[in-house]
Amino acid sequence: MTSPAEQYANSKARQVELGTALPDFRASISFDLDPFQAEACKKVTEGHSVLVAAPTGAGKTVVGEFAIFQALRENRKAFYTTPIKALSNQKYSELVNRYGAQSVGLLTGDTSINSEAQIVVMTTEVLRNMLYADSQTLDGLGYVIMDEVHYLADKFRGAVWEEVIIHLPPNVQIISLSATVSNAEEFGGWLDTVRGQTDIIVSEHRPVPLFQHVMVGPNVVDLFAEDVAFDQVAGGESKASVNPELRKLVRTLNTGGRVQRGRGKGSRGPQRASGLGQRVNRPSVIGKLDRAGLLPAIFFIFSRKGCDMAVQQCAMADLRLTTNEEAAEIAQALDEVAYRIPGEDLDVLEFWAWRDGLIRGFASHHAGLLPIFKEIVEDLFARNLIKVVFATETLALGVNMPARSVVLEKLVKFNGETHVQISSGEYTQLTGRAGRRGIDVEGHSIVIWNPDLEPEALAGLASKRTYPLNSSFRPTYNMSTNLLAQFGREQTRQILESSFAQYQADRSVVGMARQVRSKEESLAGYAESMQCHLGDFTEYLKLQRNLSTLEKNAAKNRRAERRSAAERSLHSVIRGDVVDLPGGRRFGRAVVVELDTAMYNPRHTVLTEDGQLRRLSSEDLSGPVEIISRIRIPKGFTGRAPKERRDLASSLRNAVHDQRPPRVDAQSFNYDGADSFEREIDALRLELKDHPCHACSEKDQHMRWADRYWKLKKDTDKARRAIRGRTNTIATQFDKVCKVLEQFEYLTPSGEGDDFTLTDSGRRLRRIYGERDLLTSQILETGKLSKLNSEELCAVVASLVYQARRDGDRPDPKMPSDKVADIWNTTIKIWGDLSDTEEALALEPTAPPESGLIWPMYKWARGSSLNSALRGTDMAPGDFVRWAKQVIDTLDQFAKNSDLPPLLVRNSYKAADQVKRGVVAYSNVLA
Repeated sequence: MTSPAEQYANSKARQVELGTALPDFRASISFDLDPFQAEACKKVTEGHSVLVAAPTGAGKTVVGEFAIFQALRENRKAFYTTPIKALSNQKYSELVNRYGAQSVGLLTGDTSINSEAQIVVMTTEVLRNMLYADSQTLDGLGYVIMDEVHYLADKFRGAVWEEVIIHLPPNVQIISLSATVSNAEEFGGWLDTVRGQTDIIVSEHRPVPLFQHVMVGPNVVDLFAEDVAFDQVAGGESKASVNPELRKLVRTLNTGGRVQRGRGKGSRGPQRASGLGQRVNRPSVIGKLDRAGLLPAIFFIFSRKGCDMAVQQCAMADLRLTTNEEAAEIAQALDEVAYRIPGEDLDVLEFWAWRDGLIRGFASHHAGLLPIFKEIVEDLFARNLIKVVFATETLALGVNMPARSVVLEKLVKFNGETHVQISSGEYTQLTGRAGRRGIDVEGHSIVIWNPDLEPEALAGLASKRTYPLNSSFRPTYNMSTNLLAQFGREQTRQILESSFAQYQADRSVVGMARQVRSKEESLAGYAESMQCHLGDFTEYLKLQRNLSTLEKNAAKNRRAERRSAAERSLHSVIRGDVVDLPGGRRFGRAVVVELDTAMYNPRHTVLTEDGQLRRLSSEDLSGPVEIISRIRIPKGFTGRAPKERRDLASSLRNAVHDQRPPRVDAQSFNYDGADSFEREIDALRLELKDHPCHACSEKDQHMRWADRYWKLKKDTDKARRAIRGRTNTIATQFDKVCKVLEQFEYLTPSGEGDDFTLTDSGRRLRRIYGERDLLTSQILETGKLSKLNSEELCAVVASLVYQARRDGDRPDPKMPSDKVADIWNTTIKIWGDLSDTEEALALEPTAPPESGLIWPMYKWARGSSLNSALRGTDMAPGDFVRWAKQVIDTLDQFAKNSDLPPLLVRNSYKAADQVKRGVVAYSNVLA
């Protein structure tokens, strides 16, 4: 119940709203606005841009919906941008249901519906492209809602968000919706700088409380000892400690003991003594959640294969979570999908097994599935018809699929290079899906225990819901040509310096400069403390440091000479030589059994006296090896069998018996250059001894201050270099990009200052978007694409968009025609020249072309079935469709580029149509 003071404040707030669209908006929705929603909407009515940062599920999209409501009132346009097509499709459907199909449009690159509508939902890249093309669709634009704006931290696509924010007309209000980030004030400060008045509204409140648990064996145990939810644990409001019952269970498992039956504090289930050491299988976990009333649930598994295997495991366990009525409703929805997909493709898509799992109430959701399959899963889950989804982390991004509980099977994921612990921000994003607003009174996060899971580490993740938003912005070739064409070089540099990336760098420089000033004050104090009444102690200290450096260099030179001598001796041995190995106790006598023919630092295989095989290089030795005897190596010796190793070791010991010459001490070698070093060292020692400060009675105290001085000076110099490196970093990178473009004749000096003029190639590059924009443009400039038929064109474009999921050895690609093979070879050469140029300028090299999609795309464009196109590959159907859409997108760029040859333009239209068929054409519900 609200207090009289709160009632009075609410009354005053409502009076302020009169005369705006807000009262009518309140009347149009079925719930009361939360304080942060009301505050943000009020700022929108005042003509301000806003940044709204709130937890997942808090309802921040309501602010964007109000901006749309107000745009309709003002007869202005509103764009709703999202990072992914699935979220765009979902938002489009929601807005159509509210405002009608005639008022809402959708643009996602491959889908265009009612593009000139008053409300248009689109991916952020589409809006970026509109801005560079000065599209007429921008006329009358009043509001842009940027959903999931924290996506600008994405390494590959994040720069697009900053481009849009910088280039939108100044009269456009931006409603930025973000997950809770720890530096919202910093991001909002930048928005205020580049967009004008921007209000920052941060909500720490999660409407549906989220409780954290760990499943240890069959036990679901609270993570924290106190009965606290998300709001109290995260953000430091509560110093919640780990549940002692959880600690006890984990300790029992780790020590192999058993616990007694019973209930302990903080436990939500019976404690069983048996089975604790066994990992609970998924059907058992689901059964326990079902009995506890915690379905529907999302299981996050950081592997596509793991998601599909989970579905198989549930099917084999004959798990059924749906009623007969629900199963019939699901079957009807799936049959409508099956009707739209060519019959010959249903088997390769494993449609019937997929259908069976859905009817039973469970499904997987990942990028390897067809988009239409993923959308059906999302729709059925949102309608509460299916109860469990096994998903990769992509489901956590924006798509509205809340659940009553979320299960994490592990807290480690593969990031494309290695397995890493998920961050606190990722943990929050994943678990934030639990708890449906307006349906659930609380949400539940459940982590499956494993021996590597430390309760304290998990508590640390759960206690930090925020993460910093760091810019990934960098000028690309396409971006640079577009900016140069519109603004010229100097203004472009200024625009780039207004990016969030530079803003963050500059803010960090302020703090670093403050630290440098503090260090400089300390340096002055240290210099004063180390003054000596007998002479210049700084000069004496310099002699000391020079002597130390010279002694280190002498030692380094001796080590290098020993290694060189060792390497020369390794080149002199042959198979069967018995050698004496200098290098400490672990070495001794050995026989060479396999030679490494490498020109530099060979690594021979030797057998030691105790029968151990070792790989030996110069780094292992403290000097040259000595040949002391020779024995015969049996023919066919491999060293795999213990007996052959023992027999050869016995022959080795017999050969060296009583032949143990004195080991040469590595320190006694008279290496070249040693005399020169020693003379310099002796001279410096004499000079140091003759210095007046050498006889000072307080020399040790002066030296202590001097050590502090030099350590601090080293840190200070490093900080100064860092400051120089961060100043104008984005503009400096742009200058390097311009050098590449000038070298490859996309830019030419204009003759006016240091400005550039775009060449014909540069103008064509303005309409080429993608990760390999300049490489693609270079291939266009060869003129060879105009000589291809449409199927060959599809194959070549596939090599310019495709990126394999894993790095590794790639066999020489099989080419569908001599023309394609010729262009592939040309592409490899052009990429080599381009990447060499980029590396010389310290720019991140363009990704190399990939051949893995050439044959599948060629066959698909010629009319082959999906099964035939994917035969011989390990590519998932969903991946193929995703890459096919990118091929279409690039072909559309060619087709709409008026600067390209007419024959290529016509062929691009035809090629795009050939790819846009079957599962590619019917790849989403809205197609």
